[in-house]
Amino acid sequence: MQFGLFYEHQSPAPFTAEKDRVIFHNALDELELADKLGYDYAWLVEHHFLEEYSHSSAPEVFLGALSQRTKRMRLGHGICVMPPKINHPARVAERIATLDLLSNGRVEWGTGESGTAVELEGFGVHPDDKKGMWREATEQTANMLAMTPYPGFEGEHFSMPTRNIVPKPLQGPHPPLWVACSRRDTILHAARNGMGALVFGFAAPEQAGKWVQEYYDIIRSEECVPIGHAVNANFAIVTALSVNEDEQEAIARGTEGFKYFGYSLGFYAAFGKHVPGHSNVWEGFKKAEAGIEDNHGNGGIGTPDQVYEHCKAYADVGVDQIIFVQQTGPANHDHICESLQLFADKVMPRLKADEDARLAKKKEELAPHIAAALARKPRMAEIAKDEIEPVRSYGLRKKEAGTFENTRSDRGGGLAVVADDPLALVSSQAEKAAG
Repeated sequence: MQFGLFYEHQSPAPFTAEKDRVIFHNALDELELADKLGYDYAWLVEHHFLEEYSHSSAPEVFLGALSQRTKRMRLGHGICVMPPKINHPARVAERIATLDLLSNGRVEWGTGESGTAVELEGFGVHPDDKKGMWREATEQTANMLAMTPYPGFEGEHFSMPTRNIVPKPLQGPHPPLWVACSRRDTILHAARNGMGALVFGFAAPEQAGKWVQEYYDIIRSEECVPIGHAVNANFAIVTALSVNEDEQEAIARGTEGFKYFGYSLGFYAAFGKHVPGHSNVWEGFKKAEAGIEDNHGNGGIGTPDQVYEHCKAYADVGVDQIIFVQQTGPANHDHICESLQLFADKVMPRLKADEDARLAKKKEELAPHIAAALARKPRMAEIAKDEIEPVRSYGLRKKEAGTFENTRSDRGGGLAVVADDPLALVSSQAEKAAG
């Protein structure tokens, strides 16, 4: 089994720039420690305008910083919001590729649609359009990363001419593709598209096992038609984490934050009425806290032995990765680090004992199914060089229209900007000499 860490950058009110600075730097320190301890993945969400619940609005910036603080752990967008009105596909491709180069090929490209009124309406996205936007943008972003040049596209939700997206990622044809899942239908949707399933539903092991079986049955079937240029057959699930040798201390350290996580998620997704710039999510939570179900993180909060049994139950039903949520509410940085250390010392080795053999067996067994799935994929046609319309500079267009003015002196004279094509002059002189 593999292990990831999930960050929302939660910041209960009253929040300030200084408070958020501390939260971001604490997260970098925690993940640097986790990298050294052997954790496999860091997952950063992308949310917008969700005061107190998530201040992770630019995960690509945070992951860029993290790429320089870590050596081995995978760096995951959990997820990159794909509707073009929020993130243009070309910009997504550029950011994914740049991060892949900075991290020496450690990017995991998670995708999703976003789901709250605060976010979607903030960018003018109608909820009925977001699934179509996700599909169009995800497929075309994968094409941009994999093709040289990208032939261009006329779609329902975005269009662009032929361009070559640079840089290209180190991982070819593109980093592993994932999609956010919260219910059975989206998990099956992930399998049909040949994508890893990032399951944010906090399902119990028994339920997760049924989903894992269905997911891999589709990966092995003709239903799997990859949306990208590679198949990422992986199933990950999220759970809480708070480990201490004293069970009651683990509960005391982890329960409030995990309760707040559920409350604040529900506030923005299900029952809240938000006044931008005047949020009161933490205040409402404290009033409601006593009435919120106390399930101690559904098993991820407890002693090392208790948390081991919790994780082993997921491993036994075929879950590939557990993603731990720790940075919740007013979580204590030192407690998070202590929990990471204790889990790595007492629990992780027992669950990773046969990991290399498991991965090798899985790769061998799935190889023919993945090859068949990729053979079914409809592919965008390459474009021949003579079919590409050259992009004439604005200066050239003005010269052809007779409106060009040489304004090189406006640049201060520090750089000799060439206004006329030197190659055209060379060519003209060569023609005269030949004549």
